[in-house]
Amino acid sequence: MHVQLHYRTEYRYASPVSDNLNALRVRPATTSTQRCDDFHVRLDPEARLHRHVDYFGTEVVEFGIAKPHDHLCIDVQARVVTSEPPDPPDARWDGLTAPAYLEAAGEFLLPEADEPEGGPLGDLVAAARASTPLAAVRLLCELVPDRFAYRPGVTYVGTTVAEFLETGAGVCQDFVHVSLLVLRRLGIGARYVSGYLWSAPEDGGDDSVEVQTHAWLEALLPPDRGGEPVWVGADPTNRRLAGETHVKIGHGRRYADVPPIKGVYRGAAAAELHAHVQMTRLDRQAGARA
Repeated sequence: MHVQLHYRTEYRYASPVSDNLNALRVRPATTSTQRCDDFHVRLDPEARLHRHVDYFGTEVVEFGIAKPHDHLCIDVQARVVTSEPPDPPDARWDGLTAPAYLEAAGEFLLPEADEPEGGPLGDLVAAARASTPLAAVRLLCELVPDRFAYRPGVTYVGTTVAEFLETGAGVCQDFVHVSLLVLRRLGIGARYVSGYLWSAPEDGGDDSVEVQTHAWLEALLPPDRGGEPVWVGADPTNRRLAGETHVKIGHGRRYADVPPIKGVYRGAAAAELHAHVQMTRLDRQAGARA
């Protein structure tokens, strides 16, 4: 899939602010199934950009605006090529105890400090057990949307898994966070992925659509015969494994590790935010729900 991304975020401040420091995680990742051919960031007011790769391998673009200003516009454009991943390995459960697997999974097996005990989460863990780790990942992609409603506006970025379980509804971020806990309790290394999903309807429509930031997960599966464990993308919001319509930005243990933008400024002014992401498909269409 060939796609053009246009990410634009604009802040309007009620009165001038200063020392506006920001970190962006918006550059599409380079993986075995994805290549970023072009990437540009433009700012208004202008500022010098500094780039580095964070602990999890995501490129971070940082900048600071010291002088007083009443607005900030961040305009990002990128061109990305993706391809369908190969068939995932379907090895047995005992592959999760191999030293090579445990080393590769590392911290993506560790529990969260605020995990709820028992209750709905324990029931979900029991229901997700299947014949192989891959079968468990596929089953979880059905169980989560079956048991929880997709409903924007009832949760926010700081919603905990316990709160989501109590509410019974949320968005892709919540679906992923609860899925990560389930997989880790099953002994499967799992990480949070942030990016975008091409979501034009399958029966046609525009080649350019406005989308939201999307979240899915990657589960570490043991190899069928020798070799290295493989990270496999899975999208519980859309009941399927991730494919070429998923454009990855980065990953971490949770959302807080890969926010698109994070910043602070000096001043008491309230900020009015407008954010838009436009995806333009440069080849044939495909459909999914963001």
